[in-house]
Amino acid sequence: MGEPSVVAVDVGGTSVKAALVGADLEPLRVEHRPSARGHGAVAVGPIAELIRELADGQDTAGVGVVVPGIVDDTAGVVRDAVNLGWRELPLRDELAAATGLPVRIGHDVRAGGLAEFTVGAAAGLDNALFLAIGTGIAAAAMVDGRMLTAGGYAGEVGHVVVDPGGEVCGCGATGCLETLAAAPALVRRYTSLTGVTRTAADIAARLPEDPAAAQVWSDLTEALAIALHTAACLFGPERIVLGGGLSEAGNALVVPVAEALRGKLTFHRSPEVVRARLGQDAGRVGAALLAWTATGEQDTHHG
Repeated sequence: MGEPSVVAVDVGGTSVKAALVGADLEPLRVEHRPSARGHGAVAVGPIAELIRELADGQDTAGVGVVVPGIVDDTAGVVRDAVNLGWRELPLRDELAAATGLPVRIGHDVRAGGLAEFTVGAAAGLDNALFLAIGTGIAAAAMVDGRMLTAGGYAGEVGHVVVDPGGEVCGCGATGCLETLAAAPALVRRYTSLTGVTRTAADIAARLPEDPAAAQVWSDLTEALAIALHTAACLFGPERIVLGGGLSEAGNALVVPVAEALRGKLTFHRSPEVVRARLGQDAGRVGAALLAWTATGEQDTHHG
């Protein structure tokens, strides 16, 4: 059967990405399938079947599964994942029973942070923050070498209020970071200024020649700096790692966010701001790291 491997699974509202991963955290086989739904919720059965398929004939040591929402890693329960239609779902136990394998579950962004903290842009540091900026915004914080989880409620930076007089957020609060800095907000605000709908990537590509793009991008970076100032006050990170889809803008995002953040700091530790090293692979790598912890071999299987 060869060397031991693990199965890493990233569950989304529209698709499930899974991979058989070796001890070097490199994928040996990758699968990408639509999320199967029943009665409005993503079905667990097909996820278990995909895990069994990847593990078949392999020396599979464990399984790591990451999902969005409020995830209690310790209990193995998805408390609330609106996009998946899951609430108080004992996902770890259901998948372990269905596959016969040890399973760890986690939050998708915390898993991305785990990957960046372990083998990515913040490897070797004890205090770091990973911020994923995409359709939504969330963070993973490591303080004194320990990831903060708070039963799944830590890291909801997207709902830090940065503009009390601003727009109503989907969560019901007013002026959350996501109303200014998430990709849908960027698109919506650009359209309101120009009457033209462009993707977030297109808007970033039009900097700095397009005044409307420059305006909404400036608002985005200022909002991020306000939220990251709060994070710097609370957690004291040595480095802040920007990930998610919007981080593909590279220095167009990293440089102005870093400058705006430095302008707000006084006595605080001034963190370095960098782009995520693992990019779109962070979730898979994080899920694989969780899978190795399910086997008790985390100290020897993170490259």
